[in-house]
Formats: sequence, structure tokens, C-alpha cells
Amino acid sequence: MERTLSIVKPDGVRKNIIGEVISRFEKAGLKVVALKMTELTQAQAEGFYEVHKERPFFASLTEFMTSGPIVPMILEGEGAIKKVRDIMGATNPADAAEGTIRKDFADSIESNVVHGSDAPETAA
Repeated sequence: MERTLSIVKPDGVRKNIIGEVISRFEKAGLKVVALKMTELTQAQAEGFYEVHKERPFFASLTEFMTSGPIVPMILEGEGAIKKVRDIMGATNPADAAEGTIRKDFADSIESNVVHGSDAPETAA
């Protein structure tokens, strides 16, 4: 059984769609095994997104992720990492498939409602 991390980002919390996001994961057969609402400090956001430290969007990404509450959750199920990625849709909502979370709710490549780990190393 595979586990993965997903986070409802500040824009998803502001839009009051936490339940909708969770429901889509559960309908796909994933089980929520841990969940909480919290806020990231700047240092936590920088540590979490350290792989993007040299990218031009790093500062705006960490600022966005500290702009309000987030809801990190651990999801469990067969092929959880891929399932979560498929349900979320492409990072850029303009490229996301119809019926995905990002196509339905995201405003931009940064304000894209949800994070999902892309590999076992980042899902742990």
C-alpha cells in the first residue's frame, strides 16, 4: 500500500473547497490516514520547496504558501502517488484535463489549489 502527501494550498482553503478536494481523493479509492490544518512559517516553506531554491519563482511560491492556512494530508492506496497526480491535473490549470481539481478550481500556475508529491522520495 503506497502513501503520499497532498496539501490543500492557501487558495484552496480560502475558496472553501477542502471537502471537495478530499472527496475526489476518496472517490478514487484513496484513504485519508492523517490530516490537519496548519500554517507554514517562511523557514518551513523554504525547506519544503528547497528543490526549487534557484528557480525564479521560489520567493513568490514560498510567500504564497505562507499567505494563509494549508491542509496537509497523507493519502494511502494502491498507486497513491499517480492517482493523486492524475486527480489534481497538470500544474498549470490551463493545461489540466477537464474534471481535474486544478482545471475546475485553480486560477494560475501558482494558485493551483493543491500540491501532490511526484515521487516516492518526496511522498515520504
